[in-house]
Amino acid sequence: MFDQLTGRLSAAVAALRGRGRLSEDNIADTLREVRIALLEADVALPVVKRFIDAVKTRALGTEVSASLSPGQTLVGILHRELVALLGGAGTSLALNVQPPLVLLLAGLQGAGKTTTAAKLARWLIETHRKRVLLVSTDVRRPAAILQLERLASQVQADFFAAPSGAAPAVIAAAALAQARSGVYDALIVDTAGRLHIDAELMSEVQQIDSAVNAHQRLFVVDAMSGQDALNAARAFNTALELTGVVLTKADGDARGGAALSVREVTGKPVLFLGVGEKTEALETFDPERMAQRILGMGDVVALVESVQRNIEVGEAERLARKLGQGKSFDLADLRSQLEQVRRMGGLGALMDKLPAQMSQRAMAPDQADRQVRRQVAIINAMTPRERRVPGVIDGSRRRRIARGAGVQVQDVNRLLKQFLEMQKMMKQLKGGGLRRLMGAFRGGAQ
Repeated sequence: MFDQLTGRLSAAVAALRGRGRLSEDNIADTLREVRIALLEADVALPVVKRFIDAVKTRALGTEVSASLSPGQTLVGILHRELVALLGGAGTSLALNVQPPLVLLLAGLQGAGKTTTAAKLARWLIETHRKRVLLVSTDVRRPAAILQLERLASQVQADFFAAPSGAAPAVIAAAALAQARSGVYDALIVDTAGRLHIDAELMSEVQQIDSAVNAHQRLFVVDAMSGQDALNAARAFNTALELTGVVLTKADGDARGGAALSVREVTGKPVLFLGVGEKTEALETFDPERMAQRILGMGDVVALVESVQRNIEVGEAERLARKLGQGKSFDLADLRSQLEQVRRMGGLGALMDKLPAQMSQRAMAPDQADRQVRRQVAIINAMTPRERRVPGVIDGSRRRRIARGAGVQVQDVNRLLKQFLEMQKMMKQLKGGGLRRLMGAFRGGAQ
């Protein structure tokens, strides 16, 4: 989401290399570039002004440590001010209430409220072991009600079927009664959206809120909507007294301005980021880690969390036992590893969490994701015997596999070559190979 902003900020700070100290002149030059970068990222002008003033005040009063360069010192200042801008200490969803916890989702049409409702349900079920009931009050769009019902079954949540012809507030009240009688831990209420803010929309969502007395009123906003998001945020905050924000489509080609502005404009914390269409693609928002990503430092914690959520422990243990027994790593094993990468959002999602210097050395995220999909398709086009014994794949088989996968024969050749290199590496890790490899790494680090 912040690729363009990260690049501009990195270039601005790089201009300080070779300078012996921070001065008023070189700080002014750098902050001019930072200001341009923020405005190009569609950050609200008042927010940019306050941020630049805060950085300038802190930078002019900072002495550069002997162990740091001026660029490193300014990055530290930018990081602290970005954390403050994004909300300071991270705020989590308050769950310590008398059940059922009622979450009301509001926002404009197309912001992703329905998908977010399912994502939040899954997060509550898997992370906090809650029993969740979902309800849709969008009576104008039957397809939205059907979508939420299907998503509820996917995430193992229950769905409240609305009485025919009932008003949205009546549906919400009936769902709350069901949540209480059914001993549910949480009720998530998905509301209707409009293409623009209007009095009818605000009146309806206020009536729903009064009917359920929501504990959490979350504003769901599309990260790609720019300044329009801020106008909507102000209107909904006035009508509902929001408690938090969910930023959706944060994995898209957004400039990131909404993420940097909405907290400042509403005074409410960003609680979650939607980073994909799948129901598991939801991340808790941490200002510290987000500031690191914006400044190109990466987010290794989020990377580890993604691995822990998506890696199948049983599959990893099976592969370890297989290799330990002297059996070869085969193409079926490779496909399993590639599928796990895809479950983590693809290589693009993983690279987004790496420091900028590391991700810049790799291929573009979309290109890397296409390559993974292509490799899985090639392996799927093989017979079970070809996956177990790649040595039987001759020229005619390669042509058949290429046709089946819809790729060129060169793509099949490239995959097989990479696989053979991986197979050799796996063989080296048998026995004492792993110890020798780690010893080599330790020796190189000295």
